[in-house]
Amino acid sequence: MSGGEDESLDAAAATRRERLRALRAAQELLNTPDDDAASDNEEENDNVNMKFRNYLPHDKQLQEGKLAPPVLPKFVDPVMAAPPPEENKEDPFLNIAPKKPNWDLRRDVQKRLDKLERRTQKAMLILMEREEANRRSEDRENGGERLM
Repeated sequence: MSGGEDESLDAAAATRRERLRALRAAQELLNTPDDDAASDNEEENDNVNMKFRNYLPHDKQLQEGKLAPPVLPKFVDPVMAAPPPEENKEDPFLNIAPKKPNWDLRRDVQKRLDKLERRTQKAMLILMEREEANRRSEDRENGGERLM
């Protein structure tokens, strides 16, 4: 072995020893309890105050930590609180249904009915004129006498 290799091996060993010492010192610091930390842990163990909201433990000491269920305020729905406005209680189907069962037939035939109505009026007028003419002719034949 040459002198350069021995020096590098010695330097590597020295750095490794230093790291091991630092690790041991850190391990000792973690394992040794502090005086302040030790007194805090003892107080915490003495004053363990567990609170149970949904669970009832079997242990008598822990049952004292059971909390009463929270009281929720009663919800008042503003929509349901106001009375509904009075509306006419009509059957909605009355507005949809026709007043007479033949309204659609009348609608479809209305133009024809109007024509027939005009013809009927004309025919009645002609009949009345003929009847009036017959009366006049009878009056003339009777010599102007009228029976009342």
